[in-house]
Amino acid sequence: SVLQAYYNQINGVYETDFPDYPPFQYNYTGVNPVDKFSVIGTKVEVLPFNTTVQIVFQDTATLFFESHPMHLHGQSFYVVGSGFGNFDSNTDTANFNLVNPPARNTFGVPSAGWVAVRFRATNPGVWFL
Repeated sequence: SVLQAYYNQINGVYETDFPDYPPFQYNYTGVNPVDKFSVIGTKVEVLPFNTTVQIVFQDTATLFFESHPMHLHGQSFYVVGSGFGNFDSNTDTANFNLVNPPARNTFGVPSAGWVAVRFRATNPGVWFL
């Protein structure tokens, strides 16, 4: 398992180069994008305890638009924002609800849209997303 590999320092089970941003940016909600890119592998982000984490989930038109449910195991989170089109960190974050965001453990990424969540990494272990 990933947790055993972490504690026993076993190489080759996972990689710790999980990207902070998409490695190839394109018009995610554009019609039939040319840059259909995916990577096969087990990528891990090791988070220090009590770190505040923000993740933006972006729907894409890579195959087809789909409202996709997401669930974070072992952790609840706050949905701080959502919208349609491509997420823009320069403008969309100004509309985040940081006062009383809804707490969830599952949400749906809207078709051709995005959802931003935040949580504190307070539950040690390997949690799949």
